[in-house]
Amino acid sequence: MTKKNSATKFHIPAFTLGLGVTWSISIFLAGLMAMFNWGGAFVDVMASIYIGYEPTFLGSIIGALWAFFDGAIGGLVFAFFYNLFIVKLKKN
Repeated sequence: MTKKNSATKFHIPAFTLGLGVTWSISIFLAGLMAMFNWGGAFVDVMASIYIGYEPTFLGSIIGALWAFFDGAIGGLVFAFFYNLFIVKLKKN
């Protein structure tokens, strides 16, 4: 039997790591694709945020490192607030 008002909380470390890795891979692949003139405008915008990110192999690695930490911090904040709000909503 399940509770009527049950909701699942995020496992914060797993969500943090998962979002960091996913965003890092996305940025890395976008940098590689921009080497072949696909998505260059996206890489240009992201290069204004991630220092050293450019459409080269080394630039893609640098961007992926920045993106990992950016995604991980975003995932941490999101999961923390989600869990906080879900606990408060369960009480009602």
